[in-house]
Amino acid sequence: MAVIAKWMCDRDNTMFDNKKDADAYDKMLELAEQLTELLLHHVPSADEKEAEEFGILLARNKELLIQASKGKIEVLANISGEDSNVTTLAANG
Repeated sequence: MAVIAKWMCDRDNTMFDNKKDADAYDKMLELAEQLTELLLHHVPSADEKEAEEFGILLARNKELLIQASKGKIEVLANISGEDSNVTTLAANG
């Protein structure tokens, strides 16, 4: 019987086939959590679930946001929030 190595994300127990992908996913979730906290701090009236979804959207698209902040604002049209592969952070934070 073969042993197959799997890596698990600390934040939501998502499983990955390699450590690199697991680490990248965990870092993305960490950034999303910080962006969510930033939004909730500066917009106290924001709904927590929506702030969390927005934090995940920003974190998933950080490369496009970096390009936009360097003057290529047209790349923001490429941001898509259709990846529902992330579980909510509220239960973990």
